[in-house]
Amino acid sequence: MKVLLLNGSPHEHGCTDTALKIVAETLNTHDIIPEIVWLGAGPQLDCTACFTCRRLKNNRCVFKDDIVNSLIEKAESADGFVFGSPVYYAHPSGRLLSVLDRVFFAGSRAFTGKPGAAIASARRAGTTATLDVINKYFTIAQMPVVSSSYWNMVHGTTPDEVMQDKEGLQTLRNLAHRMAELMQALAAAKAAGLPPLPTESGAHTNFIR
Repeated sequence: MKVLLLNGSPHEHGCTDTALKIVAETLNTHDIIPEIVWLGAGPQLDCTACFTCRRLKNNRCVFKDDIVNSLIEKAESADGFVFGSPVYYAHPSGRLLSVLDRVFFAGSRAFTGKPGAAIASARRAGTTATLDVINKYFTIAQMPVVSSSYWNMVHGTTPDEVMQDKEGLQTLRNLAHRMAELMQALAAAKAAGLPPLPTESGAHTNFIR
């Protein structure tokens, strides 16, 4: 089994990466293969609402010159996801949100039914609001949201300071344990022949008529 971990920080080896590596190391103890992908330090194109992906129904974004379609391809073969972000004005980084908007709008089929978890890294506050924003991608894609023994956050301004956040690191390890547990349960259900339950679709109610 595989878990795709996204680093939404502009710093490739900063605090967010440190947190993701703790999760990855713990997943390894359960024979789960983690892959950490850094989104880069440059700007990321936001969704333009062109709806080309919906018209073509090809599970890909029409813009092919960045990381988005590569992430959708990786998501198709992944069994779980962890998205990490620093806190910017009590919300996730703009680059992470731009990428997730496009990845989920164009490639939502790659995520449906698979467990997801969010991680926030901060100097002090804004973490729970950041987690709330990321978790909404999971809930609209019919993904089980993985929980832990506390909110999934670490504190510090450097990787060394993050490593001093003993409770934060404990929370991340517990998050990885719960992720592995849920993935194993879903795999066992699939092996037992339990089919996914149906999802209704087609109803659209506009508030302004």
